[in-house]
Amino acid sequence: MASSLFLSATPPLIRGHSPKSRARVRVSAPLPFQNPKFPTNPTKFSPKLFPLARGTSVGGTKTEEEELTDEEVPVGEDSAAFQLREQKVSSWIYFTAILGSVLFALDALWLSPSTGYGTAFVDAALGLTESKEISMLILIFIFAVVHSGMASLRDVGEKLLGERAFRVLFAGISLPLAVSTVVYFINHRYDGIQMWQLQGVPGLHELVWASSFISFLFLYPSTFNLLEVAAVDKPKMHLWETGVMRITRHPQMVGQVIWCLAHTLWIGNSVVAAASVGLIGHHLFGVWNGDRRLKTRYGEAFESLKSRTSVVPFAAIIDGRQKLPKDYYKEFIRLPYLTITALTLGAYFAHPLMQSSSYGLHW
Repeated sequence: MASSLFLSATPPLIRGHSPKSRARVRVSAPLPFQNPKFPTNPTKFSPKLFPLARGTSVGGTKTEEEELTDEEVPVGEDSAAFQLREQKVSSWIYFTAILGSVLFALDALWLSPSTGYGTAFVDAALGLTESKEISMLILIFIFAVVHSGMASLRDVGEKLLGERAFRVLFAGISLPLAVSTVVYFINHRYDGIQMWQLQGVPGLHELVWASSFISFLFLYPSTFNLLEVAAVDKPKMHLWETGVMRITRHPQMVGQVIWCLAHTLWIGNSVVAAASVGLIGHHLFGVWNGDRRLKTRYGEAFESLKSRTSVVPFAAIIDGRQKLPKDYYKEFIRLPYLTITALTLGAYFAHPLMQSSSYGLHW
């Protein structure tokens, strides 16, 4: 559940590109995820970053350099890259202040029974039905329409308000709706019709725990850009290419599906099944909508990336469209992934606190 909540001209190297006939370009630069100067604008290339090696003549022999650097020029950005030397203390002070202000406002204006509007919203949204399953779907539908709708209007909104102001508006509306949905799920996850009871099956708890843990490793790379999420840095619409994007072009959808299947298997009732249907449906829509938005923003650069990635996990790797570098594992040994690992473990042990806080709202 938590995983669902939170240019310029086309590069000449890929003009005329088609998935069936993709020209290969050899580069003598290091692999992009090893290069601290990996381009932040995926549609602009620098000859200093990606110097082209001379091609061989017909029937000629590749040089050793060409054999070792038989990689395609990337069009996207390096995901989960974090350079400590580039961080500013002032930026993280601003981030901490903004986070504290947001949490205070969320509690006072939404969660608090005496001053917040959350209870009134939940009562109004669910007043037409007594079915917990339908109520769950209603809350997910409201969140999905607002969240995906505002994401679709991002280009227009940023032109009217600016990148930072639109991000604040987007988060200010989406976050309370997401919290309401999570709280209702926690409070009613054991309601409804019990369809199966497998919690006593040996090894099932470990399977569900491992699946839930893995699901959080499929967080979309933009989630790691905390300074952009909080609008401390100017938010950007990124075209990611490395890390988890090699496995699937839509990692957040994959992670949500894993999480939903694991929890539905564990709890086994109609309310959780309804929540899973709603969440998976929302993320499947996000697959189409996300690709559409990236194509609109990046054009042929996105088509080039799309041709060597896949929605289905590992499909592009298996059929040879995605060529993994030998040291691919290094794209995951980075601070953002280590942080996600720590936070996921912390969230597991904080389940009792989350449950008691949700119960106190009586939603």
